[in-house]
Amino acid sequence: MPAYVVVNIDVKDPVTYEEYKRQAPPSIAAYGGRYIVRGGALETVEGSWAPSRLVILEFPTMERAKAWVNCPEYREAKALRHASASSEMIVVQGV
Repeated sequence: MPAYVVVNIDVKDPVTYEEYKRQAPPSIAAYGGRYIVRGGALETVEGSWAPSRLVILEFPTMERAKAWVNCPEYREAKALRHASASSEMIVVQGV
């Protein structure tokens, strides 16, 4: 069953965040993940939730998604994300 990583990101340092965007994809692919949404146009149609930048990743399983979040391959990129943006992240199981 697939799982999805959903991230709301508020970029504070665009230059550093660009380096994060360059480094993150290989680690995602190494764990079988792929981008579904990567900061595209966003419009709130109900409620007050208005993410600054929304990213959605799909992984083959919940276990692979959670393994990616803490994997050594993602460590450096994650540090760049933390240094350049504030974010909220969840992992949700698909159907």
